[in-house]
Amino acid sequence: MKQSMRKRLEELSDRLKEIDLMLAESSVFSNIDDFRKLSCERSEIAPVVEKFSELVSIENYISEAYEMISDPELKNLAEEEIKSNKQILEKLESALHILLLPKDPNDDRSFFLEIRAGTGGDESTLFSADLLRMYIRYAERKGWKTDLISESLSDFGGYKEVIIRIDGRSAYANLRFESGGHRVQRVPDTETQGRIHTSACTVAVMLEADTVSDIVINNNDIRIDTFRASGAGGQHINKTDSAVRITHLPTGIVVECQDDRSQHRNKEKAMRVLAARLKDKEIRDLQNKEAAERKSLVGSGDRSERIRTYNYPQSRVTDHRINLTLYKLSQIMDGDMDEIIESLLAEYQAEQLANISL
Repeated sequence: MKQSMRKRLEELSDRLKEIDLMLAESSVFSNIDDFRKLSCERSEIAPVVEKFSELVSIENYISEAYEMISDPELKNLAEEEIKSNKQILEKLESALHILLLPKDPNDDRSFFLEIRAGTGGDESTLFSADLLRMYIRYAERKGWKTDLISESLSDFGGYKEVIIRIDGRSAYANLRFESGGHRVQRVPDTETQGRIHTSACTVAVMLEADTVSDIVINNNDIRIDTFRASGAGGQHINKTDSAVRITHLPTGIVVECQDDRSQHRNKEKAMRVLAARLKDKEIRDLQNKEAAERKSLVGSGDRSERIRTYNYPQSRVTDHRINLTLYKLSQIMDGDMDEIIESLLAEYQAEQLANISL
């Protein structure tokens, strides 16, 4: 282990002791913000310190085993202990490298997840509904909060476009790589001859912009149109101009929202989505510049890139970026996405480690 890394781990160990002493003081509860900050900091560094303590213990075992080698009766046992503990040591060092990777400041931020039907007509809109359910079920398993922001229903119960907001600890960190093209292969309910059709949807994961510091929208750059909402919602929603369409003139980005009976609330939602799309464009432009030097395997965020295929006849899900194939489609569509997400995160962390060592 590099000396700089050990020094950092020792500093974190000392900091954890310091935090524990501060949290033990009754005065810390007088300022709830300070208490929360200390508690959050502790929750972040405690796993690192715990892993470092394991590593130190293994190093001590190895040192003790080397001392036993001089004894002929204990030599074979000592050599076995050294070999097995060195393997454990390597795994602990790798785990600590990952734990010490810089934390993305956006990991815990709320974001919008947008699903748009693509090629495949009505089947594509039904698949968008399946994807929406998958993400909502996954969020429920993680204890995250989801809110429907906007929806455009199809005639067959699917979505032409749907946007939800997701908020929760590490939610963005886990779902940030879902942006891209999602393809489905299955026999549609309307298919009389049993032929497999291929359809596609596009998913976009967009950080919710802090309208104060992230994105500034000039009123002269937008056009706001109101119109009568279509679809379900009763008499009121169909008789008033409650729906809102906002066009950002410099970029041509258009956002519609018609889900609320209040025109004001629809406008507020649409402005939040517009800010998120502008921020997302800003991020992707930056990523495209970086890609000219070094393209990330899982982090490009290219909407046109086909990232995953869901094959119903074979009960197969394939993530093309990391060549991962799982034969558990029904579980995944029910929100059991951990194996896919963890594999993507592992690949991303490996890329980060490789870049650090360059």
